Amino acid sequence: MRRKKMMAIRWCPLLFCFMLFRFEYCIAQSAPAVYVFGDSLVDVGNNNHLPISIAKSDFPHNGIDFPTKKATGRFSNGKNAADFLAVKLGIPTSPPYLSLKSKFKKVNASAFVSGVSFASGGAGIFNGTDNVLSQSLPLTKQVEYYSLVYQEIVKQLGAAAAQTHLSKSVFAVVIGSNDVFGYHDSNSKARKASSPQQYSQQMVTLLQTHINRIHSLGARKFVITGIGPVGCCPSERNKNKDACNEDANSLAQMYNEAVKSMLQNLSSTLQPFYYSYFDTYKVLNSFIQNPADHGFKEVRAACCGLGNLNADLPCLPIATYCPNRKDHVFWDLYHPTEAAASLFVDYIYDGPQTYTFPINVKQLVAI
Repeated sequence: MRRKKMMAIRWCPLLFCFMLFRFEYCIAQSAPAVYVFGDSLVDVGNNNHLPISIAKSDFPHNGIDFPTKKATGRFSNGKNAADFLAVKLGIPTSPPYLSLKSKFKKVNASAFVSGVSFASGGAGIFNGTDNVLSQSLPLTKQVEYYSLVYQEIVKQLGAAAAQTHLSKSVFAVVIGSNDVFGYHDSNSKARKASSPQQYSQQMVTLLQTHINRIHSLGARKFVITGIGPVGCCPSERNKNKDACNEDANSLAQMYNEAVKSMLQNLSSTLQPFYYSYFDTYKVLNSFIQNPADHGFKEVRAACCGLGNLNADLPCLPIATYCPNRKDHVFWDLYHPTEAAASLFVDYIYDGPQTYTFPINVKQLVAI
């Protein structure tokens, strides 16, 4: 009996060391921070701090399934893709840049080292996509803010340590849908000036400029998402006799193909440059075409709104909302439910090359 106890005593430190090694290994394989650029799909509250913006969601029924049960500025009934990505990486959700800036009255490096979100509802690759929505932070402004963050991080950590930190961090770019909506707007000047092929290429050319800029400021690991079949969101169906707007979907696909080609080129021209591209179109289309396979029942109507497909009115306080939110793909006119966003990130983080390539985010952070 005594011999067994002695063996147990000898094994305990070894087991502890093994567990500690496994823990340290897991931490090493994660990312120290996430820097988020994008639109309302990943906005975690930046637009709350834009005083004249009407592109806001800081009111009920938004946030009904968030842990606080209150609206946070997320265009969702609960958490969005930015939240779920942070969970996968084992770090807190990156806070909105404007909340930190207003809190500290200046760019605060210690706050930004752990990650920050520049995403803004209504934002696009082009600066003018928020004209109808009054105010947002277009990608140009988001990258400008990141350049200020970069400068302050370098001041705090020093150039070498800052580069090490940023090279291990994840830079997520989720944008483009509003540019597609803008092109197909009835008052669109872009549609008169450019063909869909020209317009999509212009989007990608400008996106590449911004990626080059972010890369020059320390970023090495990028997560880039394509545009989904936005022509099938409740708003577009409502304008098209409940059918998808295939012109909008076609433009999204043109853009996606051009983005994939651009990223492949950057992987050889920018060194080092690592990326994971998420095929949003293919995954969301799978939700729509085979809802039961993914746990959904309703793919056409919004959960929150009023009128046909709950799409005659946005998710305002006077709107009604469905009790079975996990059954719905769409929360409101344009945005996915928390349930759909969670599934998206499952594919983004650990999905096969069919949806996430050339590597997924789990593989990306391990580089």
